[in-house]
Amino acid sequence: MSRGPTPHDIDEYVAGFSPEVQARLEEIRATIQRAVPRATEAISYQIPTFRLHGNLVHFAAFERHIGLYPAPFDDPAFADDIARYGAGKGTLRFPLDAPQPLDLVERVARYWEAQQEAREAARAEAKRTAARPGRSADSRRPSGGA
Repeated sequence: MSRGPTPHDIDEYVAGFSPEVQARLEEIRATIQRAVPRATEAISYQIPTFRLHGNLVHFAAFERHIGLYPAPFDDPAFADDIARYGAGKGTLRFPLDAPQPLDLVERVARYWEAQQEAREAARAEAKRTAARPGRSADSRRPSGGA
């Protein structure tokens, strides 16, 4: 991975690599943009990040692979992909000397989009419930009787 000052944006991050790696990074970037068009780009943890209601997915280039984070290790639908590309807690590694699994990148991005949307909907519902008039904290507690 390119070391030095934190890049200001994804373009600056990508520019720090060889043309071959730049092409791979741009493919992953474009795949995530197509999969989750409402996500915004950022740099977080000094690597490219897409955000939607918080961090959605990160990717980064290394000497021999490109990493995608976080990996949906808890979802059985990704078990075969994790067996092939999983490289530790929360990491998928795509070797630079093999075709990139862009369909997997798309599925991971959409998975995290759905997770983020569900969390955001739950937060909004909790906020609506707490804001209802006439509902004190005591009235929301279940009664202890039968």
